[in-house]
Amino acid sequence: MNLETENSMSSRNSNITQPKRTAELEELLIDAEADDEEVQQRHPVLRRPWLLLLGLILVALNLRPALSSMAPMLSEVSKTLGLSAAQAGLLTTLPVLCLGLFAPLAPLLARRFGAERVVLGILLMLAGGIILRSSFGEIGLFAGSVLGGASIGVIGVLLPGIVKRDFPKQAGTMTGVYTMALCLGAAMAAGATVPLSEHFDNSWALGLGFWVVPALVAAVFWLPQVGQKHGAHNVAYRVRGLLRDPLAWQVTLYMGLQSSLAYIVFGWLPSILIGRGLTPTQAGLVLSGSVIVQLASSLAAPWLATRGKDQRLAIVVVMLLTLGGLFGCLYAPIEGLWGWAILLGLGQGGAFSLALTLIVLRSRDAHVAANLSSMAQGFGYTLASMGPFAVGIVHDWTGGWTALGWIFGVIGLGAIVAGLGAGRSLYVQVVSEKV
Repeated sequence: MNLETENSMSSRNSNITQPKRTAELEELLIDAEADDEEVQQRHPVLRRPWLLLLGLILVALNLRPALSSMAPMLSEVSKTLGLSAAQAGLLTTLPVLCLGLFAPLAPLLARRFGAERVVLGILLMLAGGIILRSSFGEIGLFAGSVLGGASIGVIGVLLPGIVKRDFPKQAGTMTGVYTMALCLGAAMAAGATVPLSEHFDNSWALGLGFWVVPALVAAVFWLPQVGQKHGAHNVAYRVRGLLRDPLAWQVTLYMGLQSSLAYIVFGWLPSILIGRGLTPTQAGLVLSGSVIVQLASSLAAPWLATRGKDQRLAIVVVMLLTLGGLFGCLYAPIEGLWGWAILLGLGQGGAFSLALTLIVLRSRDAHVAANLSSMAQGFGYTLASMGPFAVGIVHDWTGGWTALGWIFGVIGLGAIVAGLGAGRSLYVQVVSEKV
């Protein structure tokens, strides 16, 4: 057994000189499959990179519609099936919870079957979940939501690794393309699901079920990647001490709390706006517009944050923008709603991309980053799932939406506190062993 041990001491952390910013941002693409750098170096030149790029974009487009398509239809689905607000909250919670619970399976599946085969299989599972969610009444609705969340959790871990392995010199550019495709898919589903439902004779099931089409299209265009040859990945890395490191938990808490606000928006913002007098179509368009704005801030925030000595100021700014947008959507006069939605999108796009950036900036190498990513997403998304459920409980208790400001405030303040710790220019203190 060959051991390469790295000890990060707190006395050294205070005067760390971080790697070049461009390299740090490229390391955002944490490879869940390729733990051996030699394997990546031996990887052959792609014969048809454009086909892989197209496949990646189409797969990324499908990582949010199963989540964002439900939000504008939630009131109609609840009314038709007789769901309480608590049950509706559980419906928005389950997919997010599954993101955290199933994400750790991705590296294991990739090593066993290969990342390309796993992505194809999970895409088909996602399609099955969308069909199941639109069939078999209440049981199918909840079972399909679990299947969809689990699928997104696995694919979301694998795709960035494929990008890093096959586009190592364009990693930064591909990160932007990947993020934009993800946000675009969320916006499309949020804005188009209600009109689709109306087109299909006001059938919420067909409106939600429509999103099986892009999932199957992505699977077809991904098929050529399954036959690609990649080196075997026989070298494993073990990172010890991460769960005992305060900085790692601060990164995890920031990831989880900002994600909690994001999934509250995905799950409940249209219902809140409908309660304020908007039609379901209008509410879906507002959510869609807010998500589209995230395209700009998700690209700009990490770039701006890495220009300073640390990321604390950037975290405070994006969280204040997020809270301002949420409170505006909840309490401000409805005439200014679009302005608050844009503010919300700017904040949440920046908050999410900073959460990913922190994973890399707080790690000395890609192997530590991979483990920190697993911790931050596994525990973080599990924590995030509690937010939508809490909104449903509070709405059930109060019969309205005005009390939600307390939930927004507590979660947002917690994210700022965790972010002030996670944003310091330090590394997590771990022991990394090559086995």
